[in-house]
Amino acid sequence: MKRRERTRQLIELGGLVAKAGLVDLTDDDRAVIFGLLVSAAATLQGEDRDPAVLLWRRRGKRAFDNTADG
Repeated sequence: MKRRERTRQLIELGGLVAKAGLVDLTDDDRAVIFGLLVSAAATLQGEDRDPAVLLWRRRGKRAFDNTADG
């Protein structure tokens, strides 16, 4: 059962990468996408974590709301 849950999680996370437009915006350059994620992870480990999380959460909720309407 855990394997199935992990597979679902990975598929959903990949869907978020695609939904954010990163696949098209980078011409499916996985090194660039990974670099973006590594950069975000570094921010999450730094002093700017809290304001970054707040900003990203707002943007994410807004993006979800906009895609749900259209």
